[in-house]
Amino acid sequence: MTAHPSMLHTASDLTRAGNRVASSAQPWKSGWDRLVANGRSHATWSPRPLETVVRGGDGSNYGQLFTDIHAAYQNALRWRVSGDAAHGDAAVRILNAWSGTLKGVTGNADRFLAAGIYGYQFANAAELVRDHPGFDRTRFRNMLLNIFYPMNESFLTNHNDSVITNYWANWDLCNMCSILAIGIFADRDDLVNRAIDYFRTGAGNGSIENAVPFLHESGTLGQWQESGRDQAHNIMGVGLMGAFCEMAWNQGVDCYGHGGNRFLKGAEYVAKYNLGFAVPFTDYTWQSGPNTTAPHAGWNTHTEISSNSRGQARPVWESILGHYEGRRGIAAPWVRQMAESLRPDGGGGDYGSNSGGYDQLGFGTLMHAPAATGINRLQSYNLPDRYVRHANYVGRIDANVSPAADAQFRIRRGLVSGSTGRVSFESVNFPGYYLRHYSYRIRLERHDGSATFAADSTFQQVASAVSSGHVMFRSHNFPDRFLRHASSLLRIDPLSSDQDRADSSFRIVA
Repeated sequence: MTAHPSMLHTASDLTRAGNRVASSAQPWKSGWDRLVANGRSHATWSPRPLETVVRGGDGSNYGQLFTDIHAAYQNALRWRVSGDAAHGDAAVRILNAWSGTLKGVTGNADRFLAAGIYGYQFANAAELVRDHPGFDRTRFRNMLLNIFYPMNESFLTNHNDSVITNYWANWDLCNMCSILAIGIFADRDDLVNRAIDYFRTGAGNGSIENAVPFLHESGTLGQWQESGRDQAHNIMGVGLMGAFCEMAWNQGVDCYGHGGNRFLKGAEYVAKYNLGFAVPFTDYTWQSGPNTTAPHAGWNTHTEISSNSRGQARPVWESILGHYEGRRGIAAPWVRQMAESLRPDGGGGDYGSNSGGYDQLGFGTLMHAPAATGINRLQSYNLPDRYVRHANYVGRIDANVSPAADAQFRIRRGLVSGSTGRVSFESVNFPGYYLRHYSYRIRLERHDGSATFAADSTFQQVASAVSSGHVMFRSHNFPDRFLRHASSLLRIDPLSSDQDRADSSFRIVA
């Protein structure tokens, strides 16, 4: 068993966050400010524990539970990052109140969602204060093991007496997260192993091969299991698997990399679609109903991706970005754009008052934003052996670029202030230098801090008119012109022909 704390945050993670906040380093300080501004993070929070929590059906009262859990987590995080004892005391007061009161979780089938989501969130809040002198760790451990864990295990084993594909991926995933988190908190290796084994080979929709059943675009995008349902639950599932992989990573187990980074491919698919771009879709067929359903009955098929709740903001992306690009140096361009579009992200209470706004603990910018974004290249659509590069400070496309770094860029949030959905291209081997247009030609120049430079070097990323796997870049200050190549040189021009649109289409690659 690894050292504590070791769920979503380790001791070194918390120390690093504290140092960054103390030095006002960005974007982490802005993430801290978002935490401090959240009303649930205040040390004056008063818990409202219940003997019986009901989610679903008559008498639902679970709102008292999820708001208190987030108050406990946010206060615990403030304590661990800043050292302010009042917040540690507040977190302990909330957690002790619940472990001394709660006797059961019930309701309709949604009770299993409550056991999963709130079980793993409770454990993460408790992990941050496990050594606080006022925390009744034994009583809290017993609550997790005797109330939450049995429901988690029952669901993964029996699926509420339904056929195995009846429940969506997020139902499995939240219960997997809960078993893993409880196992870590309780020092139960058997529970940790149970959760990780299910991730790898489980029969339900939360295991990795079932949660990401199809790969597209040469294996770079993975269709998420709930894609035909709606995007709110699609993003929720990505967030839950991200939490699972991070907790497993901190136990020394690499679920992120399983199956050739299959989770990243799923996250990239969901991020790309929710940023407004088209993605491929394979018909998804499943059976629903109780476990007595005949083999020929209860079959359903999704034939297209759902646009319901498309673009919904949920604070789930930073930890995924922090792992793949921050730790591993693996490009995650769509995840990065999604994370940066929400930065700084918040937590429970910042995304609406219903339960969906509390499905994830959040504050990823503070705790997970990588120190440097990943390195990418732009591959030409119609000359695929050629890549955007700079040569003698001139933008062009070439094959066999040498040195290779001339074709490598960090895709930053657009330099124009408040330019949501826009990007700028910073050179890897000339840091501080960006691609910008001047007299419609593309050059590499040092950012001089001027508004003109910022506008000239900012582009809106839009879907390609010729390929769903490619994108185009519209000039921010000349919106009728797009980045394109002509006679190997880069320019911004209006597009009037299929040739122009092909010349202006690029694929973002590692």
